[in-house]
Amino acid sequence: MSLRPETARQVDALVADAQSTGHVPSLVVGVVRERGLTHLATAGTHPSPAGDLQYRIGSITKTMTAVLVMQERDAGRLALDDPLRRHLPEAAAAGPVTLRQLLGHAGGLQREPDGPWWERSEGVDLATLVAGFGATKIAYPPHRAFHYSNLAYGLLGGALERLTGTPWAQLVRERILAPLGMLRTTYAATGPFAAGYVVHPWHDTLREEPRTDTRAMAPAGQLWSTTTDLARWAAFLADPDPAVLAPATLDEMCAPVVLGDLDSWRGGYGLGIQLTRVGDRIYAGHGGSMPGYVAVLAVHRRSRTGVVGFANSYGFRTGGIGTLGHQVLTSVLDAEPAPARPWLPADAPPPADVAALAGRWWWMGIPLDVSWDRTTGELVGALRGERISRYAPDGPDRWRGRSGPEDGEVLAVLRDEAGGPVALDIATFVFTRSPDDEP
Repeated sequence: MSLRPETARQVDALVADAQSTGHVPSLVVGVVRERGLTHLATAGTHPSPAGDLQYRIGSITKTMTAVLVMQERDAGRLALDDPLRRHLPEAAAAGPVTLRQLLGHAGGLQREPDGPWWERSEGVDLATLVAGFGATKIAYPPHRAFHYSNLAYGLLGGALERLTGTPWAQLVRERILAPLGMLRTTYAATGPFAAGYVVHPWHDTLREEPRTDTRAMAPAGQLWSTTTDLARWAAFLADPDPAVLAPATLDEMCAPVVLGDLDSWRGGYGLGIQLTRVGDRIYAGHGGSMPGYVAVLAVHRRSRTGVVGFANSYGFRTGGIGTLGHQVLTSVLDAEPAPARPWLPADAPPPADVAALAGRWWWMGIPLDVSWDRTTGELVGALRGERISRYAPDGPDRWRGRSGPEDGEVLAVLRDEAGGPVALDIATFVFTRSPDDEP
């Protein structure tokens, strides 16, 4: 589904202006909708950007590391509240810090590992990384504050390797990249790729940056990708393939673990996912940077709309690629809200016992309208016509809240002597068929 011409022109103008004012050698931004790359905006000529041109994705790599951890959790091989030392015994200095806290940057670890700047230096092996990790690397007690930590993700990658017996690079390739068809997303640069630069602030010359193998720190930011491939990952984060990760698990990842911005509540972090509030919308994704490269991925999950972007200079002179990505995504959503899905008549009525539950119920004069979703087999309850909860079958006359305000609560059907439903008990709030009935 292509963007409307005027929306496409607006996106193109935002990208062209960012490249010009930011002095960016090569800039590309893709708009993702309904699981596909619907528009590609490019600017710059060093090199000329294209959908198949590789750039480094930096910390967007962390979202994939987090998915690998969640796969292991779903398989029952770890628990998020396991201490790191259970799966990486050499990291005993982490004390009680858990995998959940590391995923959400709430474990209090310092940002970087020991040694020279890891992003611009040849990496070390896992044993060396862990040997440099001690109690002095703990900046705060867990959950004292949000503190972004690249080191946390190097250690998470090490825990994955120890748990699975498989190198992190092989795990990400076999479990994520291959199943999603992301064949141009690789551990090392694979041509064609854009060289990364530092732009001199006074005379605009370019200095090429090294393309390092970060080894044990690879789970924090090593990967290379293309706009076309990263669009597939954005589509996954908006609407995951259950063969790779259960949708409910991705929902869990996108729930905030910690707020990163206590002054305005505009940003937080889930389980490996950055969360940003822009107006009344929440964008899920991640930014990325490596020497010579910056990247952005942001999705509005409700509308399955996203944006991905790359530039091959370490910083913009004005704003940044994250700001640009959010501007583009907001512009698209403002101009073209997600199209309504077509209504189709039901092929058959619901089962008789379910049909008897449909309609209006009352509690203390407040209406609850109950309907049937034939596509999922769920009850849908709309309190005051606004607060929407969905309920899945959970036994005879018992439904379990699956989403909305009553997520996790039980809806019990109360019947009279003849077996007819007379009330719905939702977490002790009893709804009856008449507003005149006592609750």
